[in-house]
Amino acid sequence: MSESANVPAFTVISGAQVQDALDGQQKQVVDIVEQAYRLHGAARTVNPPSYFLRFPDRPNSRIIALPAALGGDSAVDGIKWISSFPDNVAAGIPRASAVLVLNNHDTGYPFACLESSVISATRTAASAALAADHLSRNQGRPRRIGFIGVGLIARYIHKYLQATDWTFDEIGVHDLSTEHADGFKSYLDRVEDGPAITVHDSAESLIRSADLVVFATVAGTPHVHDPAWFEHNPLVLNVSLRDLSPEIILSSVNVVDDVEHCLKADTSPHLAEQRAGNRDFLDGTINDVLAGDLKMPSDRPVVFSPFGLGVLDLAVGKYIYDEVTAHGNPTVVPDFFSELRRYG
Repeated sequence: MSESANVPAFTVISGAQVQDALDGQQKQVVDIVEQAYRLHGAARTVNPPSYFLRFPDRPNSRIIALPAALGGDSAVDGIKWISSFPDNVAAGIPRASAVLVLNNHDTGYPFACLESSVISATRTAASAALAADHLSRNQGRPRRIGFIGVGLIARYIHKYLQATDWTFDEIGVHDLSTEHADGFKSYLDRVEDGPAITVHDSAESLIRSADLVVFATVAGTPHVHDPAWFEHNPLVLNVSLRDLSPEIILSSVNVVDDVEHCLKADTSPHLAEQRAGNRDFLDGTINDVLAGDLKMPSDRPVVFSPFGLGVLDLAVGKYIYDEVTAHGNPTVVPDFFSELRRYG
């Protein structure tokens, strides 16, 4: 066997190919994300802390590295490199951009680079839909939903809820930008048939009118402080992680995707830990819910705070790679690895 026999070809998969592979596969992607959570709960993953690259001259921007390794039948290693530059929106381009690199489980060789802003939005939305389903099973699915922050992530979460058979009587929208709120309402008007769609002029008005609240903002510090807004005990998808004050977290049932990951970087649960001096306010993880070990009470708000695990990106990315290489037209880079002989 030659020294290069086990060196994989290097494939580049574009955002358009990613979208084609995911189109119409929302339920399957939710299943993929669920299995990744279960593998993580069974300690069959490696998911070290994310690394935040921050910039003194651009304090509201960051680039995050999420290395991870996923076990199971589709074992793969890799890293997501995702930037968040909120000022992009005013310039007419998306806030986030990303790539995902997949590495061979046995040799460590990178074998694919995928456009990953869509993968990141997809795994976030699938995670939210999965959590909303399982966390609401004791009380039944909420019929009134509200979105606070209405960018790409909010659109993907709505898409995944709709594709996993959620229906609503009322949909609320709130954003600091009137233009963005109106744009999201126009999107909902196109894809929904039946629910009343209301643009709210305040977060309080939206929260009090919704039984399922989705936070998908770019807030860096809490801006929602009053636990009384949640006295009707809604289910809260705390996707953007930094909107809620410690008082709200400490008065709620709290479920996270991973304790160590979520309680850092000044997330709302991290601030609650600093306020309380302990982690007793955490009730469990999403894997505890999936395993049936954690039941949701109905006498307090339920808050799901997903930090976002790199293993989810790997799981979705590997699925896309398999689909594109089997049925699509992948771009293979010739001679990407060219120095393959030890002695020339």
